[in-house]
Parts: sequence; C-alpha cells; structure tokens
Amino acid sequence: MDAREKLRRYLELRRDMGESELVLDSMTVDEALRIVGGRGAGDGGRGNSAAATGTGDAERKNSPPVRESTPEPRAASEHSDWRTALRETGAAPGQLTKPVPNVPVSSQSPMKVEANVEADAVKKPVTKFVPPAPTTSEPVRAIGDIPRGLVVGSSSGGQLADTMASLDSLDAVAKHIASCTRCPLSSTAINHVPGEGNPNADLMCVGEAPGATEDELGRPFVGASGQLLTKILAAVGLAREDVFIANVLKHRPPGNRNPRPEEVIACSPYLIRQIQLIQPKVIIAWGTFAAQTLLDTKLSIGKLRGQIHRYYGVPLIVTYHPAALLRNPSWKRPTWEDVQLARRILDSASPGA
Repeated sequence: MDAREKLRRYLELRRDMGESELVLDSMTVDEALRIVGGRGAGDGGRGNSAAATGTGDAERKNSPPVRESTPEPRAASEHSDWRTALRETGAAPGQLTKPVPNVPVSSQSPMKVEANVEADAVKKPVTKFVPPAPTTSEPVRAIGDIPRGLVVGSSSGGQLADTMASLDSLDAVAKHIASCTRCPLSSTAINHVPGEGNPNADLMCVGEAPGATEDELGRPFVGASGQLLTKILAAVGLAREDVFIANVLKHRPPGNRNPRPEEVIACSPYLIRQIQLIQPKVIIAWGTFAAQTLLDTKLSIGKLRGQIHRYYGVPLIVTYHPAALLRNPSWKRPTWEDVQLARRILDSASPGA
C-alpha cells in the first residue's frame, strides 16, 4: 500500500469518527510531506518525488526526459500550513467541500501544540464544540448500572485542621489561600487561584493546577482550554457561571511541572473545604493528573473513566483535559460521553443530595 493510500484510509477513519479537522502533533511540514511522498524543503525539490509517483531509479534511467509544462509546487517552507502543502502535492483527499483556514506555523520550530496551551489565552477563539453523533443504537445504561469506581475520603470530609474548618465561606477560603505558606509555591507564583463560580453549584470542575495565564490573571481555566471547557459545559446546558471551577493546587508550579506530593498534601484541605461548603452533586476531574491526584491512584485515565467514583462522598467522573482535546480531537467522543454521564447524575440526584 503506497503512502497516498495509507493517508487516504487514515483520513477517512478520522472522518468516520466524527472529526472535521486534523491536528498533526510535533510534525513539521517537511515530515508530513515525506510521509505522503511529497517534496520537503530540504530535498531541493527532488528528493521524494519518486516515492510519490512510484517511480524508481532504474525506471528513471530508461525513461526519456520530460519537459514540465506546469510550475512545480512550492517548497514546503513557503507554506503557512501543512494542509496547503499536502493539497499541492496531490496527496490530500479530494472531497474537501470548504476551505480550511490557514494556521500560522513558526519556521524555527516543529508544528505542534505545546503542553501549556494557555499561552494563547483569549487571543484565539476555540472552535465551537460540536457533540459527536452517537455510534450505536444501544440503550443508555441506567445510572445504577454504571460500574462503581474508587472511593476516597468520607462524606464527612475527614478531620480538617481547626483553622480550615473555621473557614465558613468560599471568600474566607480564598483569603486564606492568598496568605498561604503551607508550601513554597506561594513564593514563586504571581497570583493565587482559589477558583470561581457559583457557591451553590451542583457541578464542580476540578483541574490539576493553574497554568501561566491562570497565574497571571488569578482565575482558573481562562486560556484556550478554558474556552473549550466553557463550550463543552454549554453543550449539556450548563453555563460557566452555573458551576464552580477550581484546581487541586491553588498556585502554579514553576514551569508548569507536575505537582509534587507534598504540595498536594498541603493544598488538598482547601479543595476539601470548598467541596464541603459548595456541596456539589457531582465532580468532574479533568485530565490524568487531576484524576490520579484526587483518587490517589496511578491508573490511567482510560481505566478510570466510564465509572462513578466517590471523592469525600461526592460522585466523581473522570475525563480528558480540554487541552488534550485541542491536541487529539479523537478524544472528543469519550469526553462527550463522560460529560453526558455527569449531566445524568445531576438530573437524577434528588434536591439537596
């Protein structure tokens, strides 16, 4: 099977999974062209043309020279995105019905989505989140039939220190976090990020830790992934103002590194106290690290999702982080299933539960 056929089948598979756009992570235009047999900028306009046409060295020796009547495609480095380059090589699918917007790519680095997508903040609007179409006609399982997962803490919230237990409002918790010195993160962060939203929210969204933009503004989920989170919530009928959004850590770890165990231990009482005050009906843990931290486990997100866990008495659903969806659109479908499950738990919960 040649490179073009492989690419065609791959794109058709992604389309059948409900995707309307494709993201190539950590891949330069040259690398994309070489995969499909096109010309890279370093090939001098010749290097991989044989691969694209199926013509070998021996065949070229026995063939008469052919005068080109049309201009050659431009070198890959002249293109602003890989889609244009692939179309000009003839390797892109021919069923595109509408133009794909250009995405500027730096000529000094591979085209990729950085781990910290919050750098774009509110500069680039996120594409509308369109819920994937259902793939089967199987009936939706009742809440009682969903597997029960891990249980962490008790519904009483455990034994919090007297100082923490005396914080009688979310504002009081936020003020305490502002002066917190329980771990060194407070000395390296610009702002504390206690969380925001409805103090009587039925749904809590919990991430791992603030990113660069959150640290700068003192608000959770405000970058590109935060915009996508807002759209996902809207797809199940929830406005951002309806929920409470927070992170396990209330200060940004330097360089967006993973939280350290001692930092989680120092900061977790704040989150537990927030849960006690809000009394949500369900929690969504967004991303691997948030899920593993809250549930005190090393299990992968693939093994944690699709179950109803309990965190200090509150049903907890695990799903992918919005930033991961920006890099891997194929995870939109499982994320949509997880968010729908959380919505069903909300709808089935009795008032005051």
